[in-house]
Amino acid sequence: MIRILGVTAHPDDEAGAFGGSLLLYNSRGAETYVICLTEGQAATNRGTAKSDEELGMLRRAEFEASCRLLRVTGSEMLKYPDGALDRVNLLTVVADLTRRVRKIKPHIILTMGPEGAITGHLDHAMASIFATMAFHWAARKDRYSEQLAEGLEPHRARKLYYSTASFVLPDRPPVSPPPCTTTIDISQFLEGKIEAFRQHRTQAPLMERFEKSMRRFGLKELYHLAAVSEPMDLTPETDLLHGISPE
Repeated sequence: MIRILGVTAHPDDEAGAFGGSLLLYNSRGAETYVICLTEGQAATNRGTAKSDEELGMLRRAEFEASCRLLRVTGSEMLKYPDGALDRVNLLTVVADLTRRVRKIKPHIILTMGPEGAITGHLDHAMASIFATMAFHWAARKDRYSEQLAEGLEPHRARKLYYSTASFVLPDRPPVSPPPCTTTIDISQFLEGKIEAFRQHRTQAPLMERFEKSMRRFGLKELYHLAAVSEPMDLTPETDLLHGISPE
C-alpha cells in the first residue's frame, strides 16, 4: 500500500498546495495523510470569530471538512503558533514530525518549498524546513533515539517533493520557486480541489481569487523533486510514484 504524507503550515494549504494530488492518488488506492502545524489563528480573514481561540476552533473544523472531501486517510492539526514558526524550537518541531513519519511510514512526503510558496509566507518556508529535516532524520538511528526506545523504527521515505508553481504573484514578496520536475494532471479532480478549499469559510474573501487562479492554472499540480532515498538522474516526471513499487 502506497502512503503519501503532506506537511503544511495552515489550514487551507492542504487544498491549495496539493489537494488534487491527494484526490488523484486516493483514487489509485494510496493512503494519504496531512499534518498541519498550526490552527491558523493569525489569519487576516477571521469569519465570525471574536477571538484567536474561537478562530482556531473554526479553522480546525474547516480543516477536517476539507480533508474529508479530499478523502484523506488521516489528518492531524498541531498547535504551533501561527505566524511565528520561525521562532519555535526547530528540534522540537522536527521531533514531532519525525515521530509521525516513523508511525505513518510514508513512501512520499509533500510539503512547500523553502521560498515560502507563491505567497512567500514565512510559515510556509519553515514548514518546508521542518518537513525536510524530518524526511532525512526519520531514517537515522542517531536522531531522536528515544523514539526508537519507545518501539518506533527508523523509516526512510522514498521521495520528498516541494510544491511549486509556473507563476508568481506580483503583489507579494519576490520568491524564487523551485523548478518544476514533476507535472501531475489533476484535471479530473479540479472541482474537488476547489470545493475542498471552499470548506475554509473563514477565508471567504480569498475564494474568488483562488478559484480564478485554479481555473486558469490549476489543471496540473507542479512539484520539485527535492530528495530521494536512492541516487538517481533527474528526469521529468508525470507521476509521483515513478520508480516506487508498493510493499
